[in-house]
Amino acid sequence: MSAVWLPTAPCTPAGCVDPARTGAAAVRAVLRLTALAALLLAGIAASPLGGRVPDAVIRRWARTTVRAAGVRVRITGAAVDRGGVLLVAPHVSWLDIPLLAAVRPARMLAKAEIAGWPLAGRLAARGGALFIDRDRVRTLPGTVAVLARALRAGTAVTVFPEGTTWCGRAHGPFRRAAFQAALDAGAPVQPVRITYSRPDGHPATAPAFVGDDTLLASLWRVLTARGVTAEVEIRPPVPAGAHADRRALAGAAEAACAAGGGPDPHPAHHHRPRTAHLT
Repeated sequence: MSAVWLPTAPCTPAGCVDPARTGAAAVRAVLRLTALAALLLAGIAASPLGGRVPDAVIRRWARTTVRAAGVRVRITGAAVDRGGVLLVAPHVSWLDIPLLAAVRPARMLAKAEIAGWPLAGRLAARGGALFIDRDRVRTLPGTVAVLARALRAGTAVTVFPEGTTWCGRAHGPFRRAAFQAALDAGAPVQPVRITYSRPDGHPATAPAFVGDDTLLASLWRVLTARGVTAEVEIRPPVPAGAHADRRALAGAAEAACAAGGGPDPHPAHHHRPRTAHLT
């Protein structure tokens, strides 16, 4: 039985997403798939090293993984680079996961189904992902407690607060539970805005992973696409204590992730400046 409280989006592959290309694009896609699989296998092989792998190496690997799929990456802004921090972003694609790892390596809060994904699921599990069964609402308080403990321990945690994926042309409201963990831990929130664009500047929907889409269909659509760029805008962090309750904190993070979101009025001081780069 499905739970009525689960977040849903109106986006569907047929209604929102550009179809996969055919013909010569298939040859290019096979080459990209080979490179992508090799990078994922390398990540799995290195995952037992855990914290001994420098963050700079993980960031580079994450960017290279997205690039191997045929998507260029542009990252701008400054990321909190030490201590516990809750990274939040709107959710469009499975590509969002390595893109946020390129901002700062972190433990990810993910739906339980991801654990069953080929290669990527195993990599997520070995990387310390926190899996949540979205059909069991009674597990939510325990999940919030686990997130708070990780944040108190100085760990970065990645969450997609919409609770589901949207096509990128529209977004859903941020759910508040994860923000309670940041409040409980006294940890800052790092909003990140991820958008996908075509060479003409219009939104690219090929990366969207929505509705009843399958991972295989979404993967093939990305691999056959041309000229897609992922724009990753690291917005100023919302410091611990800037908002008294999770509703206000979630609203501030959602506004920061929106188009044209302005800087937070209480910028944190412990972040590492970063300049834009395109790969």
